[in-house]
Amino acid sequence: MAGARRKSLQSRQVGSLLIFLCLFVGGATTIRYSVAEEMESGSFVANVAKDLGLEVGKLAARGARLVSDSNKMHFRLHRKTGDLFVKEKLDRESLCGKADPCVLRFEIVLVEPLQSFRAEVRVFDINDNAPVFLNKEPLLKIPESTPLGSRFPLQSAQDLDVGLNGLQNYTLSANAYFHLHTRFRSHGPKYAELVLNKPLDREEQPEVNLTITAVDGGSPPKSGTAHIRVVVLDVNDHVPQFSRPVYRAQVPENSPNGSLVAMVTAMDLDEGTNKAITYSLAQNPEAILQTFQMDSQTGEVRLRGPLDFEAVETYDIDVQATDGGGLSTHSKVLVEVVDVNDNPPEVMVSSVSSPLPEDSPPQTVVALFTIRDRDIRMGGKVACFLRRDLPFAVKHTFGNSYSLVTDRSLDREEVSGYNITLVAKDTGPPSLSTETVIEVLISDVNDNPPVFREDSYILTVRENNSPAVFIGKVHAEDLDLGENAQIAYSLLPPKSGDLSVFAYISINSENGKLYALRTMDYEAIQDFQFVVKATDGGFLPLSSQVTVRVVVLDDNDNRPLILYPLQNGTLPCNDLVPRSAEAGYLVTKVVAVDGDSGENSWLSYHLLKATDLGLFSVQRQNGEIHMLRQISERDPMMHKLIILVQDHGQPALSTTVSLNILLVDGFSEPYLQFQDPSKHSTKVNPSTKYLVISLAILSFLFLLSVTVIFIIHVYQKIKCREKFTIQEHFSDDCNFSNNLVQGQGNGSLSWPCPYEMCSATGTGNSEFRFLKHFMPNFPFPHATGEIKTEAASSLPPNSDRSKPQRSADLDQVSDDYM
Repeated sequence: MAGARRKSLQSRQVGSLLIFLCLFVGGATTIRYSVAEEMESGSFVANVAKDLGLEVGKLAARGARLVSDSNKMHFRLHRKTGDLFVKEKLDRESLCGKADPCVLRFEIVLVEPLQSFRAEVRVFDINDNAPVFLNKEPLLKIPESTPLGSRFPLQSAQDLDVGLNGLQNYTLSANAYFHLHTRFRSHGPKYAELVLNKPLDREEQPEVNLTITAVDGGSPPKSGTAHIRVVVLDVNDHVPQFSRPVYRAQVPENSPNGSLVAMVTAMDLDEGTNKAITYSLAQNPEAILQTFQMDSQTGEVRLRGPLDFEAVETYDIDVQATDGGGLSTHSKVLVEVVDVNDNPPEVMVSSVSSPLPEDSPPQTVVALFTIRDRDIRMGGKVACFLRRDLPFAVKHTFGNSYSLVTDRSLDREEVSGYNITLVAKDTGPPSLSTETVIEVLISDVNDNPPVFREDSYILTVRENNSPAVFIGKVHAEDLDLGENAQIAYSLLPPKSGDLSVFAYISINSENGKLYALRTMDYEAIQDFQFVVKATDGGFLPLSSQVTVRVVVLDDNDNRPLILYPLQNGTLPCNDLVPRSAEAGYLVTKVVAVDGDSGENSWLSYHLLKATDLGLFSVQRQNGEIHMLRQISERDPMMHKLIILVQDHGQPALSTTVSLNILLVDGFSEPYLQFQDPSKHSTKVNPSTKYLVISLAILSFLFLLSVTVIFIIHVYQKIKCREKFTIQEHFSDDCNFSNNLVQGQGNGSLSWPCPYEMCSATGTGNSEFRFLKHFMPNFPFPHATGEIKTEAASSLPPNSDRSKPQRSADLDQVSDDYM
């Protein structure tokens, strides 16, 4: 029977050594394996990928790794094949001690996407430890009068193996006095007792030597021996007796060292020294001797070391009472450790996803963790929650596993990172809690477009500027980080598709600075606008636009242009004044215009030189020439005046005009062909007359040719105007760009403005007629392209605009002459 049992036991052990893996499903998501201890490093355990239902290579693609419940990992995972191997040789005794079964727990964590699986590996014991007696030569003192059947407990052998491989039996060497009786403890290994079979006789044999052998159940079995020395004492008739066969005590696990556990008492009916009793802890395991101590005089059992209910729940203590004669008796003290809530919950974080993109949707897994409370009975349920109100939530997955997930949307621009405090709290009493901080950084995504500081920009540039001059800058800001906040600036082409703006305006793509590439001419264009686009550097770039208006500021670069009297080198048309004119009489009017604007176009008139400064005066605002006094007989017939026309620019520009004034008695005489009275009148030579006529004809033909060319040029301009748009302010058509760049620096307009004065001899009246001047029509948004000929257009704002128009004034002069 014993042989069959041993053979069955050996078969099971051989099977456990040959089959290293035993996989079964013990729960919904827990995978269990089993291996034998002492397996060499690199031994194959199982194929995890196959058990998880994943294809080969998926573990590597998803970043699989192992996370142990303890600080040490005993296995390694080959992520390409999915094979699980032993990392180092496993020693079940060092891993679990006497605990059976010995289970190593860990998690298989898949990172992308985040997922975990619980796994357990049970380490089976092999018979690699022989039973050992701590005391190799125990000494027993037994009185010779000890009755038959008396029992003497012996020291238990220690075997680190468990189950069948642990201590199974004791054997005793052959002798005539004792046999062995094996007994079991509720906690701890088996122990043997010597039972007296034959009365002892000190005179016959004062000492008996025995050999005890402890045998385990391994295949093959291992054993350990101890040599027992039995000393036979002289007669002591009475053996001490304990008051109870078993003493029971309950001790809270948090009791301090020195706390009283129990008190035992024994009595001896002998007298004298044989009645004196001393107490001691008998043959007990080393763990009991390190935890408890006994007062030899009082019999008090006290704590020597700390108690831990989670490690050992009960203790079975052997106590011994010995009298003065050497007789002893034994009893037991059963100590029950009372559990108290002395262990706070433990939070073990296995994986954290950080940094976390700010566009992560709700319920995104941020971290995986488990909670363990070693106080199984007292701690009760464990609640897990967050210390503060954050956009995260704790979600229970299975068992004692939890996940930290996002509860609402994240915004890195508001909060760039979180220190999440997890609180695990049991129900006590007293209630204990643990706080664990998980740091989660929020990574940036391109979710904010660039924003300009202003809704629109108005920049100014003075005309006649240098090429590539800086005129201003635009600036946009982006709340994102890194490349998502790097902004590039660019000019958007007009909707019409005309790209000529890029030839006049340039922008620095890095800092938004704007430059005028060419010289501006205020007289050609006063303002223009374009659109600047700011684009960030994100993977999906975002952009915004702003309108920039450039206003050209006027410079005083045009001199006043005299419209009347004509200064073109032709025969002078003299102004006639009757000698009967009174003081204040309007003689004539100087008409001038200025191509500039504002103060640069305000004109003032000054009498620079005159034949008689006391006879004529010039109105400063409108250029009217009046008589200061009545003409006398002594005044010469002809007076020459030089008028200075000056604008109000800085610096001021001016033009002078000369005019002749004839003092006549009436308009019936041919005074137009006037000779200087200071010279002697001579008769005109006929040859001179023909020469003058020839020159007049040539001048007329020249003026006619110029007029025809000018009309053709104006006609081409009108045709060009039909195709001209607001963007074509920047084009080179119709020589516009040349005017814009070169400007008019000589103080005169680009086209002549002819006027004509005629006086009919002998008709008694004169007629003044101003010809309409021609100016090119530029299609500015704010102008019609025509320059008005009224004298009021050249006056400053404080001039008297109630004055009649130039033509009306001169008509009035004609009427006065009549």
